[in-house]
Amino acid sequence: MNVIVSNVQRNVLSGLDIDVIKSISGEYDATELVEMFKNFFYNKMILDVTAIKDFHNIKSFQTIAMGLDVEKIVFFLPEGTDVCTSSFLSKLVSMGIYNFTTNIEGVKYLLEHPNTYKQVAHIQQLNNDVVNSVVQKVESGSRIIGVRNVTEHAGATTFVYMLKKELKTHFGDTIIAIELNKGDFQYFGDKNMISLTIDQLHGALTKYAGASVILIDLNDTPDDSFCTDVLYLLEPSIIKLNKLMRRNRNIFSKLQNEKIILNKSLLTNKDIADFEYEAKTRVFYNMPPLDERKRNPIFDDFLSRLGLLAVKKEQKKESGKIFGLFRR
Repeated sequence: MNVIVSNVQRNVLSGLDIDVIKSISGEYDATELVEMFKNFFYNKMILDVTAIKDFHNIKSFQTIAMGLDVEKIVFFLPEGTDVCTSSFLSKLVSMGIYNFTTNIEGVKYLLEHPNTYKQVAHIQQLNNDVVNSVVQKVESGSRIIGVRNVTEHAGATTFVYMLKKELKTHFGDTIIAIELNKGDFQYFGDKNMISLTIDQLHGALTKYAGASVILIDLNDTPDDSFCTDVLYLLEPSIIKLNKLMRRNRNIFSKLQNEKIILNKSLLTNKDIADFEYEAKTRVFYNMPPLDERKRNPIFDDFLSRLGLLAVKKEQKKESGKIFGLFRR
């Protein structure tokens, strides 16, 4: 039995003569689709990509490729859009998505004759180092976790250090931390924390292909497409949040569905609820101020939320107050 996920192209797909166990129509986050179908048994899925919110963003496809078996999915692309360009299709191939088409006849063919890499290899632009490095890491089981400050000096460098130290207790010396375009890592005195320029990144990802987790302090690097996850750090003080809003009033609409970490935070549950209401976005984790010289057990809970540990612990909530968030 098959599944159809449709939106703009649902009328075209309605003419398919196949057995359907489930059919849904509308717009869904990529993470929603993964949660909906990761434990659902089906033979094939026909996915009208216009049903994916932000389908123009390659990260949406990456989320689906990481969470579902893409060998069972036929991606129905809207002809003439930017997802049909050679560069975009090259990225799809690089992450293991081989079955895509722009017409109903192609859908019918791929249901019976799915592509292998050999059929689509000519599409892939092998000089795309960044995309290729992502594929290498995904295939080897590595997680590439980027960390980015959103408010000024939110603590990304120290956060990466503490995260690496905690991961090391579970995975040993298979954890690598990379800092881009700065040299602050040298002060930690850790041989597995290295500082690089963006031009050196591809070589480093190839060198450390066997790492369990690669942490990347992104700093001012605009492109984070080589990451499997990106953590966005905000220090939720009044002055820093209001500076952020003055600089970019639309910042939280851009961060919807991203992993937002409130770092060095003393907010209560009620404060966080108020924050989420005002920002119209969800908080992934509320991280209190921590002593970087000690082991911090709260990271076990954080790592379980990221899917890196099976252990689950109750997160201890710190008390605190916040006044006038986002007031003008």
